[in-house]
Amino acid sequence: MSNDIGLTDKNHECACGPDSHAAATSSTHLAPVGTDVTREHYLVEGMTCSHCVASVTEEVSGIDGVESVSVDLKAGAASRIMVVSDRPVPVEQVRDAVVEAGYTLVVG
Repeated sequence: MSNDIGLTDKNHECACGPDSHAAATSSTHLAPVGTDVTREHYLVEGMTCSHCVASVTEEVSGIDGVESVSVDLKAGAASRIMVVSDRPVPVEQVRDAVVEAGYTLVVG
């Protein structure tokens, strides 16, 4: 559970632009109950608002096999995303989707 209340620095611009900021802090889509799923967690840098969350969620959700994407937004820090899929998804595909959305996948 996140303690982030969605506030951002007015002088900070994220990858989605200064006019796209909104108050929502996360987006969650649940996988069907009773299915065999793979859950992977990743860190993404650069997200600061609900538009950022929506952009990453849309791109990662478009990967073949992905059933849902959950984002724990941490404005000003690396945000955690959880990808639920019906089979393992190569990290390169997740990285490409995150980059396409305008952000950076943290690898470590």
